[in-house]
Amino acid sequence: MKKLTISILLALGAIFMMGQSECRNEAAREQTRLTEELSLESNRQVGMPGITNFTEKRRLRQLYELRDQEIATYTYIVDWQGRLFHVCDSIGFGIPFSAQYTTPEKYVVNGATIPQPEPNGLFPPTSSSATWVICADEGGEFRPVYVEPSIIVSPFPMKGAVASYTN
Repeated sequence: MKKLTISILLALGAIFMMGQSECRNEAAREQTRLTEELSLESNRQVGMPGITNFTEKRRLRQLYELRDQEIATYTYIVDWQGRLFHVCDSIGFGIPFSAQYTTPEKYVVNGATIPQPEPNGLFPPTSSSATWVICADEGGEFRPVYVEPSIIVSPFPMKGAVASYTN
């Protein structure tokens, strides 16, 4: 009898929770509908910006093209007081540690995805403040350096650098 009572209570609890979930889903659908209506009305009243030169898009394209070149750069670390410290002469603009060579997830079934490892078998973090920089060593050979603090990588020497980490 005790097991039957517990089973009935669990079943009623599950039904109650499904009803609560349905109410939350209905409320979310209603909010989405109202938000879409307001968005349409704002577009009707205000319209889209009159962009004619597409300057930012042109600059972004230029940035992508420049990043695709192996240009000489200089890498600095910025301290808490905004002072620059030269880390190394470098090539390119550094690559975030969390950048991935392959897609981070793979499709499984019914729209579900699961994490996918990189070709080396590791799962990199989704975000990180670390950066890979290709630095010139003392012999002039370029080698990867892992840098965790905030950095600036520039295609020209930065004025105002107070010191060098390499000295």
